[in-house]
Amino acid sequence: MRHSGKGGTWRATGLTAAACALTMGALTACGGGGGHGGPEAESGAPAARPSTDPTRIPGVGDRLRRRIPADSRQVVAVYGDGKDAPGATVVLYDRRGSVWERVRSWPAHNGKKGWTFDHHEGDNRTPVGVFTLSDAGGVLPDPGAKLPYTESASFAAPHTWGRSAWHDFDYVIAIDYNRVKGTSPNDPTRPQGQKKGGSIWLHMDHGSGTSACVTLSRPAMEYLLRAIDPARHPVVVMGDKADLRA
Repeated sequence: MRHSGKGGTWRATGLTAAACALTMGALTACGGGGGHGGPEAESGAPAARPSTDPTRIPGVGDRLRRRIPADSRQVVAVYGDGKDAPGATVVLYDRRGSVWERVRSWPAHNGKKGWTFDHHEGDNRTPVGVFTLSDAGGVLPDPGAKLPYTESASFAAPHTWGRSAWHDFDYVIAIDYNRVKGTSPNDPTRPQGQKKGGSIWLHMDHGSGTSACVTLSRPAMEYLLRAIDPARHPVVVMGDKADLRA
């Protein structure tokens, strides 16, 4: 395993069977099947009514806006198609001064059963909320990520899953839900306990809904890995469009 970032590089070899078992347990939280996603495509503006105020992120109401840290200057917004729907649009915003600028957008998938404010293990729903983005990794070498990046074969999806999901974790960005920041995304530690779920990531798409993660095409993941900058205090704001704008 190699972990690289501004703090340096470390290597470890010889994963024990126990460590592998823990890692596989963490990976199954993002599992799923279905076909591979298509090539990256730009999508239109989210269906949520856009704000005319450039100091606000379109489609994000006061309830979640107040949870965005004051020093955050980068937001990945995930606009879910519906409360019980697996489709979504991801939009990257950068704040320049007091203005939020839309950088780029992509089609995406979320939990097979949609969204929830009370996520728990096995519900096949993605948690609604605002979460920091601190760590990245995957099977493939670091593509130039600004976040600390852990490269390891231990990310690989089990081959008992459908072939279309084998590359799901070639690139991942950990969403800081029930995890320890500053660790590899596949660290299985869950501070709030196993029942609250965990290992919720942005990762590569297999063409259908997930257990809880948000998935995008490989070009989209490469773009986000190179763009998301810890110096800008990035967060993800995610949910179905109705809950986002509430």
